[in-house]
Amino acid sequence: MLNPNLTTFLAVADCGSFNRASERLYISPPSVMKQINALEKHLELTLFTRTSQGIQLTAAGQVLYRRTKELAGFAAGALEEARRASVQAENTLCIGSSILNPCKPFMDLWYQVSQAFPGYKLHIVPFEDNHQGILAEIASLGKKFDFLVGVCDSKLWLDRCNFYQLGTFQHCCAVSREHPLAKKKRLTIQDLYGQTLMMVKQGDSSVVDSIRAEIQSHPQIQIEDTPQFYDMEVFNRCARTGHVMVTLECWRDVHPGLVTIPVDWDHAIPYGLLYAKEPPEDVRRFVSLIQDRRTQAEPSGGTHHAPHH
Repeated sequence: MLNPNLTTFLAVADCGSFNRASERLYISPPSVMKQINALEKHLELTLFTRTSQGIQLTAAGQVLYRRTKELAGFAAGALEEARRASVQAENTLCIGSSILNPCKPFMDLWYQVSQAFPGYKLHIVPFEDNHQGILAEIASLGKKFDFLVGVCDSKLWLDRCNFYQLGTFQHCCAVSREHPLAKKKRLTIQDLYGQTLMMVKQGDSSVVDSIRAEIQSHPQIQIEDTPQFYDMEVFNRCARTGHVMVTLECWRDVHPGLVTIPVDWDHAIPYGLLYAKEPPEDVRRFVSLIQDRRTQAEPSGGTHHAPHH
């Protein structure tokens, strides 16, 4: 809810550097400086002193920093309260939806068992795929949302929610439409020689870590760490830099400037229902009904690959 320039201001103040703030926000240093200059011009205040040793908050900047931190906390609380008030019908299930975690797979499940929930309504709650805020969104399960549907192999996510697997998605690579690899129907590891491969940092996803281990056996490929969780800025950076990005088959339509290409490897990642650690009765009942239907449909206990979004 904060003005984006104020969000950037907080990041610069916290990091003490335009470059480090740009890494946190995953935008370029010139973009960070442009936003700070625009904020100072709008407020008619100098917020930072710039020296060869770095930057420091001015007296005015210190006041704005303190008050903006308070405002950010109030804004988050107000938004959460407003969202709760808007959906406080007794028989409502709230489903989170974002570009990378769309709610359509939940809707497909809902219509299979909706007759068991007479009088219930669904409320779609949009949220942003922001790598800085996604853990707070996951922790909101049971408060802001009843369900999210998404890819989940993250230890940090699984510490904050329950997960019922529906299927898997295969990892692919994405490149800009102008990239020399864009016309290929399928990639080999050798096709990536001489390329910079963007992928999430090591340690949170065992599946992505297995990709990293395979890539590291090919020193001809350089790895660039992205933030722990993807958001639109990661896709924008791939399009802007001409690098190759590890992505998922279900994200092929997220960025119109990128082409998603299968790779000759087998690194499937689970996707499914995310819900609260201590879910209410109707949420538990929904998951149980879906599990029963899938067990009846798959007596061998196999797991389907996920359909494309």
